Amino acid sequence: MSDFIEQAQARIRAAQASGTPLRIRGGGSKDFFGGELIGEVLDTLAHSGVIAYDPSELVLTVRAGTLLSEVEATLAASGQCLPFEPPHFGAGATVGGCVASGLSGPRRPYAGAVRDYLLGVSLIDGRGEVLRFGGQVMKNVAGFDTFRLQAGAMGTLGLITEVSFKVLPRPEADETRVFESTAVDAIATMNRLAGQPLPLAGAIHLDGRLSLRLAGNPAAVTAAVAKLGGEPLADAAAFWNSIREQTHPYFAGDAPLWRLAVKPTAPPLAGDALIDWGGGLRWLRSAQTVAELRAIASLHGGHATAFRNGTRAQAFQPPAAAVMALHRRLKATFDPAGILNRGRLYPDF
Repeated sequence: MSDFIEQAQARIRAAQASGTPLRIRGGGSKDFFGGELIGEVLDTLAHSGVIAYDPSELVLTVRAGTLLSEVEATLAASGQCLPFEPPHFGAGATVGGCVASGLSGPRRPYAGAVRDYLLGVSLIDGRGEVLRFGGQVMKNVAGFDTFRLQAGAMGTLGLITEVSFKVLPRPEADETRVFESTAVDAIATMNRLAGQPLPLAGAIHLDGRLSLRLAGNPAAVTAAVAKLGGEPLADAAAFWNSIREQTHPYFAGDAPLWRLAVKPTAPPLAGDALIDWGGGLRWLRSAQTVAELRAIASLHGGHATAFRNGTRAQAFQPPAAAVMALHRRLKATFDPAGILNRGRLYPDF
């Protein structure tokens, strides 16, 4: 067992005994996300490095403090990638933060989310015990996928120490086509195309333009381009990266930024909206109240998150009572003293 693991166990046990909250932190690139930052920092950057990588098996196992940039460079050298395109939001982004935040990029509706590529997770729970879930090969993943609970848990269920991912080959061809379109027409088009055998890897509407990314086998991409038409997008890679990393001008400024996950068929919503994920994700710059925005999201089968510059005390929309009861039982099981990332998911969590 590494020195980091032993030191982290001792730190967590001492915190549990004294009731001292701990704030798990890697590179701090997602400190803005979620609830208030409470507690003494428990830094994971020292626990880094690739443990095992077999390109032929499409499996990567890595320590949680490893930089995402290092992981992506390692995979790129073998022509592979993390298909869910995790956003970094800063040079210090780590694997642990990637999993804990549960955030995925523009490819998510077509390739899957973070949790879909998790094969196994090791963590230290709120008692200081080392727990291991899942495995390092795809055939070992069976039964109740406890490890997938860590995706999006914001570190409230444990200090993630190791992660095993399923990885995939990078697309051989990648091209983006652009169409002038209203938001209403773009939503209809994105939903219509989602039901067709096309190599879609991104669909976004912004500033009166619908951008469709096609990626995969060169022949399939060429055939799709011929079928869809549209204009080619210059420097498409930079455009999609600017959406993933929120460096696009749309995301600039200090106005509250809301993230609404809704049904892809939902109509255009009030506010200055960027429509992503083929219609299923709406980014809004809005001065409406928390209650108003969450009522809108609920009306369209989803939920609303105060993503940036908003009310941190109510960043995440609480689930239905029955689901929240399950959340509380999980929290009590993994972190009975409530010391890990207190308040990052829900104010009293």
